[in-house]
Amino acid sequence: MKHLLPIAAMSLLTLAGCTNTSPYSGDVYSDQQTKSAQNVTYGTLVSVRPTKIQADSRTGGLLGGGTGALIGGVLGNQVGGGSGRKIATAAGAIGGAMAGTKVEDNANLIDAVELEVRTENGKDLVVVQKADRRFQAGDRVRLIGTGSNVSVAPY
Repeated sequence: MKHLLPIAAMSLLTLAGCTNTSPYSGDVYSDQQTKSAQNVTYGTLVSVRPTKIQADSRTGGLLGGGTGALIGGVLGNQVGGGSGRKIATAAGAIGGAMAGTKVEDNANLIDAVELEVRTENGKDLVVVQKADRRFQAGDRVRLIGTGSNVSVAPY
């Protein structure tokens, strides 16, 4: 059983990183955006800055935290005896949960770009989206959508 625990834990943490990152792409439309008119604004990229998007975990952090707590508790239970063992088990579970949550958060980081666009009417806008296409300052672009649903595409 002890030999299967690390394998199971790694499998669960691997699954924790299986976040659907497609919605953050400028090339993917949500179902609400299809068959509806989108505003288009034209502009020029002023700056392009690499950044990250912290995607939400599908499990709300339970997978990484739970797996970490389980592993930490089992490892803590190997230490000492009596009440010392109970304290070590609890401390291991708490530390493991914290570490597992951090691992899951890091697995859900997505490479992104912050695109500053100066529109043809002189307004400056910033859009952050998944870095699945190469942009550089000076590129002509289209801003597609409105409000919180805007993506940047080459022109």
